[in-house]
Amino acid sequence: MRRPTRARAIVTVFAVAITLPLLAGLAGIGTGTAAAEVSAEDRAKQTGLKWLDYFDDHFPLRTALIHAHALTSMALHVSPSPTVIRGSDGWLYYADDSALDDYLSTTPLTAAELNDWRDAIVHTRDTLRSMGIAYVFTIAPDKHVIYPEHMPSTIHPIGQQYRLEQLTDYLRRTTDVAVVDLRTPLLEAKAHEQVYYRTDTHWNDAGAYIAYRHVLDAAAKQLPSLQPASPEAFRSQKVEEPGGDIAEMLGIRDNVREQTTHLLPLAGWRAHIVEPPDMSAGFEVGEVVTTVDDPTLPRLLMIRDSFGSGMIRFLSEHFSRAVYLWRPDVDMDVVKAERPTLVIQEIVGRRLQNLTP
Repeated sequence: MRRPTRARAIVTVFAVAITLPLLAGLAGIGTGTAAAEVSAEDRAKQTGLKWLDYFDDHFPLRTALIHAHALTSMALHVSPSPTVIRGSDGWLYYADDSALDDYLSTTPLTAAELNDWRDAIVHTRDTLRSMGIAYVFTIAPDKHVIYPEHMPSTIHPIGQQYRLEQLTDYLRRTTDVAVVDLRTPLLEAKAHEQVYYRTDTHWNDAGAYIAYRHVLDAAAKQLPSLQPASPEAFRSQKVEEPGGDIAEMLGIRDNVREQTTHLLPLAGWRAHIVEPPDMSAGFEVGEVVTTVDDPTLPRLLMIRDSFGSGMIRFLSEHFSRAVYLWRPDVDMDVVKAERPTLVIQEIVGRRLQNLTP
């Protein structure tokens, strides 16, 4: 008698599981989809059949089911998404956008690719120099470069060097461009403080401050008036926040907590944010413009990606006008329009897997 009873129980549970979303849909429960859940990648896959796209986005209990799947997977010590690597001690790593390829280091830059990068960067520096504009180039290390020890033991780098290391070392050896290597100061700093978020792709305030300080130190060799603020100019505020962007990708942002430290200037921020007028997306937008009411200060144009976002508050304090553009290349038409004193170009290391100069 036990087997039929058990079989009926399994059938009952299965029937409830497959009919619950239908019943929820008929009742109008759980059919909404958060805007953040429908990614640009999802939109690109739309079929052209509006009813089917609507159903994909509004499948009953979609959000709850995704959330439950993510929590169950994490409890079983596996990642619920191929775009996320579950590390040790609560560390999450981004695996998309060539990040995993970068960690594995299977395809180093060729001699020809290194030469192409050198020629492009030297040309940019020389063009800006002819216009009386200073230039600094830097590559932001991905989290797996600074914190490889939390990556799964089943995943090991195959190559000897990250592309970031290759290009940085090559540029420093073959050019006199102001190239800022952020690996060493970040690795040194992590011995006494956390410099990247556990559940986010990026560096935290401590890491962003280190990047700002070393980039501005390099700029000061060309523009002596630019001196970074000392650590003593800031007070530390320890906070507990919801999980970062990787946790959000998994749908568990509100289920994990991130302990971090914010750096706040003792004198307060003096730079005003002109663009964007709505800060709901923070600095994760295509263009950010800040101003300081002091016309004697220099002007900045920064070409950056998402890693530049953390540096914006720190850098903006030193410039009467600072423009931050989310793009890979320096556009000379923009340079002519903005008339900067300094151009900073920042890219994250993993982009070297698919970005050509």
